[in-house]
Amino acid sequence: MNAEVEIRHLRYFVAVAEELHFGRAALRLHIAQPPLSQQIRRLEEMLGHALFLRTSREVRLTAAGEELLERVRYTLRKIEADVAAAQRIGRGEAGALTVGFIGSGMLTALPKMLGRYRKQYPQVDLQLREFHTARLVEALLDGTVDVGFMRDAGQIDGLHVEVLLAEPFVVVLPRKHPLAEQKTVAVKSLQHEPFVLFARSYGSVAWRKTVGICEAHGFIPRVVQEAPQWLTILSLVGAGLGVTIAPACVKRLSVPNTVCRKLRQQSEPTYLELAYRANEVKPITKAFSELARRVFRSGA
Repeated sequence: MNAEVEIRHLRYFVAVAEELHFGRAALRLHIAQPPLSQQIRRLEEMLGHALFLRTSREVRLTAAGEELLERVRYTLRKIEADVAAAQRIGRGEAGALTVGFIGSGMLTALPKMLGRYRKQYPQVDLQLREFHTARLVEALLDGTVDVGFMRDAGQIDGLHVEVLLAEPFVVVLPRKHPLAEQKTVAVKSLQHEPFVLFARSYGSVAWRKTVGICEAHGFIPRVVQEAPQWLTILSLVGAGLGVTIAPACVKRLSVPNTVCRKLRQQSEPTYLELAYRANEVKPITKAFSELARRVFRSGA
C-alpha cells in the first residue's frame, strides 16, 4: 500500500463501506460530506483502483473494496489494541515487574499489599523472589530486581531507599526461660545469654543495629548459632539453644516453645524499607511503589 495512505483515510473508507451512504458516513465521522468524498477519491487514486461503485441510487463496494474492508478492519483493530497496550504500559498497568523481598517482610502488611496489587493490576507479570538484604541490594543494582523490600539497609548509592514501617525490637526466649515470666525484659539481663542470630553478611546494617542494642548496655552478645531465616532462628530458640533479638513482626510466627517480650530501654527501631534504582523511570515501578506506600501508610 502506498506510504501516503494515512489512518484517517482507512477510517473514512470503513465508515463509507459500512454505511454505503456518503451522507450518513459523514455524520458518523462528524465531518462535511464534500471533504469525505474528496478523501475517498484520494484513497482510490493512491491505490489505483476504485473502491466504490457510485450511482444516483446507491453506493456499492467493488471487489477491491470488499477485500480491503476486511483487511482494514483488522488493521484498525490491531492499531487500537497496540495503542491501548502502550497506554497501559504508560500508566504502569501492564508489563513485567520483579519484586524482591526479605523473609520478615512477609510478617508485615506486605502479603496484603501484594495481593491487592495483583487484583488491581492483573495484566502485570509479577515475579516475586526472596533474598536476604545484602543480596537484594546487589540484585537491585544489577537490574535483576526492579523493586525490593529490605530491612535496615540504610542509604545506598544508586538506590532510592525509603522507610515503609518502623518496628520495635523484641526479645525471643525459650518458653521456660526465667525471663519469660516478665512482661518486659531489660537488655542488660541478656548479657550472659547465648544468642541465635543471622549472619552479618546477610545485612551488615541490620546486624550492627541488633548487636548495637546490646553494646549500648555494656556487652557484646555471645552468638552460639547463626541461621538464615527467622523461622529457623526462633525454632532454635524454642529448642533451647539461646535467645535472640528480633523485629516485633516475628511474633506472628507463633513458634512452639518460644515467647516474645518487649525490650526495655531500646533506642532506634528496625525499619522495613522500600527500594528501587535511583534513576528509575518506569511507570510500572512507580505505580507499584505508590501502592506500597498507601498500604503501609494505612497501617494495614
